[in-house]
Amino acid sequence: MKSVFRVAGMRTCKDVSKIKNAIANNEGIVACQINKENSQVEIIYDDYFVNEDELMECIEKLGYTVI
Repeated sequence: MKSVFRVAGMRTCKDVSKIKNAIANNEGIVACQINKENSQVEIIYDDYFVNEDELMECIEKLGYTVI
């Protein structure tokens, strides 16, 4: 599966790193690409292990807002 999220509040490289590490800690993640200029997080994952809601929750637990 592939999901693309817009994330509010992602401005620095540190923000990108925090989000990428949090997503990578989930089982079933194949790839994660983050573009801070347009606030997009693109995730490719195996939906047997993780779903879109869990990924959004993972980002929101860090204090960011998924739009």
